[in-house]
Amino acid sequence: MGAPTRSSRIRVTSTNESLLQASSLGFSGVRTATARLEYRRTLPADASVVVDVIVGSTRPGRHGEAVARWVLEQASTRSDVKFELVDLLDHPLPHLDEPLPASAGQYAGEHTRRWSETIDRFDGYVFVTPEYNNATSGALKNAIDYLYREWNNKAAGFVGYGVVGAARAVEHLRLIAAELQLATVRGQVALSFYTDFENSTVLRPEPRQIDALGELLDQVVAWSNALAVVRQG
Repeated sequence: MGAPTRSSRIRVTSTNESLLQASSLGFSGVRTATARLEYRRTLPADASVVVDVIVGSTRPGRHGEAVARWVLEQASTRSDVKFELVDLLDHPLPHLDEPLPASAGQYAGEHTRRWSETIDRFDGYVFVTPEYNNATSGALKNAIDYLYREWNNKAAGFVGYGVVGAARAVEHLRLIAAELQLATVRGQVALSFYTDFENSTVLRPEPRQIDALGELLDQVVAWSNALAVVRQG
């Protein structure tokens, strides 16, 4: 039997193409800035994906807002996605007070319904997290726990800051994300108070952190595009 003709070979569906492209970005190892730019050119200039940058700390004197605005500044050069800032200070939530589990999707509180509407409209997320006692902040964990369906089948990346770059807090968040069907990317930014902050207070990221953030954003955008197709069924 002869080799299959071009027309008879199995063709990859658009959904699988998106997932394969996202997978290659998430697990291909070290990638150059040139490769990242070439990937961006394959996406439409009017891409409708919207990614939320979440400030995960509410305490006085926090560094999270400065870090989140640095992320937005770096992301502003991209044309393949829209980024928006969501600050937990602007969305005050009491300690979880819903009588039913979030998976039920039946919210009694007006504050929960507002939070649901805010999070539901995004295709992906970049969580900016501190590290408190080897975990993320209570405020961020509480905000996450309020919802379930709104997080499902979306992409997430993490930018941590602290003595060890919030590495343990990010691992904490990855476990939480798995339960929420939130797909976390491999790329990660770990900002250290010793090397990325002047006098441990003023944000001055090392140049390598810009590359790390670029890789993280590439992966979040790729997976956000792929998973948008999944959510459409």
